[in-house]
Amino acid sequence: MVSKIRIGIMGGAGYTGGELIRLLLNHPAAELVFVHSKSQSGQALHAVHQDLLGETGLRFSSTTDGEIDLLFLCLGHGEARKFLTENQFPASVRIIDLSQDFRLTMQAQFEGRSFIYGFPELDRDAIRQASNIANPGCFATAIQLGLLPLAKAGLLNEVHTTGITGSTGAGQGLSATSHFSWRANNIQAYKTLTHQHLGEIGESLNRLQGNDKTEINFIPWRGDFTRGIFISSQMKCVKDIEELNALYEEFYQAHPFVTISQEPVFLKQVVNTNKGVIQLEKVGDRLVVHSAIDNLLKGASGQAVQNMNLMFGLEETLGLKLKGSFF
Repeated sequence: MVSKIRIGIMGGAGYTGGELIRLLLNHPAAELVFVHSKSQSGQALHAVHQDLLGETGLRFSSTTDGEIDLLFLCLGHGEARKFLTENQFPASVRIIDLSQDFRLTMQAQFEGRSFIYGFPELDRDAIRQASNIANPGCFATAIQLGLLPLAKAGLLNEVHTTGITGSTGAGQGLSATSHFSWRANNIQAYKTLTHQHLGEIGESLNRLQGNDKTEINFIPWRGDFTRGIFISSQMKCVKDIEELNALYEEFYQAHPFVTISQEPVFLKQVVNTNKGVIQLEKVGDRLVVHSAIDNLLKGASGQAVQNMNLMFGLEETLGLKLKGSFF
């Protein structure tokens, strides 16, 4: 029997930490050594993630004691760099960071470590060889899944994108726009044309297209639901819809978590799964690409486990064949 990957998690009390714990507890090649949390130290995991009652006897740790092969950083933006500055780990300990601290090329070298942007549908071979991964952002994942085939074909220029996300995308801390009485029966645009994920999206698309002509005009919305992201990206394109669908099918044929649909796609197809679904529509010279993911899974913890599988030479889908609840 192959030895299991010994894993530590920093910042295990939040939404992404909770999703990661759930996945790893049921992953056949994973062993959770510690789950660290400053605020919940000593508490049982199920005291915070109450669905884990009866699933594990682990408690949140105040230390990083224990021999591990892999460390997941589920810390706030800016906190991952601070943590690695203050805490040293052997080079043999691999790191997957779920913040935005190491995603951009200019941020990828830090404390003697080199971080690879962990987007399997873009850089799967590089991820297989990597020791440190910068996990993509949730909006960045959903938008890029819809645009990568067009970038590879050199068809991107000016793109207008609108996306809506659930309340879990804002994190577990309560804010004026995340509590129930504000979110219920409500939608709001925010960070119009300035969202923090635009940098990583631009780097990936421009690299794949081979120029810097891609312009993403992105308006994100806060939605009246808990989880999931739905994206609609619009642009001019002269190719017909049959040729474009074939282009997408070919691009994603070797990627197990992405499906191209000929029918309208919707959030319930992807919520509680690591899937991404894509649908193309064409009216005249206008192409619209719809893409949907679960922000906490394919947009965060699920993709992190997908990257772990690739890094350690495991089957890419191991522990991630999740079936969503349709109703």
